[in-house]
Amino acid sequence: MSNNRIMIVEDDVNIGNMLQEALELESYSVTRAYSGTEALMLLEKGRPNLILLDLMLPGLSGEELITKFDGILTIVMSARSDIDTKIELLRKGACDYVTKPFVLSELLARIEAHLRLMSNAGNGAVDEEEGIVRVGNLTLDTNLLTVTVGDSEVNLTRTEAAILNILMLNPGRPIGRSTILDRISDSTPDCTERSLKQHISNVRKKLQQMDNIDHIEAIYGIGFQFHES
Repeated sequence: MSNNRIMIVEDDVNIGNMLQEALELESYSVTRAYSGTEALMLLEKGRPNLILLDLMLPGLSGEELITKFDGILTIVMSARSDIDTKIELLRKGACDYVTKPFVLSELLARIEAHLRLMSNAGNGAVDEEEGIVRVGNLTLDTNLLTVTVGDSEVNLTRTEAAILNILMLNPGRPIGRSTILDRISDSTPDCTERSLKQHISNVRKKLQQMDNIDHIEAIYGIGFQFHES
């Protein structure tokens, strides 16, 4: 029996019913919201593991609502298929975007994949006090500015360590360039949008030299994503 809770934010009753039936058959626990306001009220009672979000909602739109979800996995469902809309929503916090009409089996597979990635991310050990982040066979020490794989160790610059720290804390999830820059701005003010790409390139090379795996993927139009392997 799955312990994952999914919230459907969709004002079309027929689509919502279809989704709820399919999800419950997969043993997910499902809650329904028919407007942005109702979704926020439900969030006050408990956080789901994932949200399926329609954009065209009464009251608060999906675009406005997604910024209030505070890091909850969110898959946008919309008839709008232009690339600019997709990029904008991914930058605002969506983990995925499916275009209506969608194939139900594909949506279910995407849900399963995102929840699995989040679950695997939880297997990484993070010790914030000591500045240690472990994902898979990689261990980052943000105090010593080192990253190790097995017996191999490589030194990082302060900027490289700050960037890798953010990416390793979010394995399998694309992180926007602006998000990275915002989060490291206090500790590494020298990093700019122009230099970010070079810093990440340096980190990729250092990691690849240790285990021959390219752990950092550039996501076109969005940013970068860390992979365990």
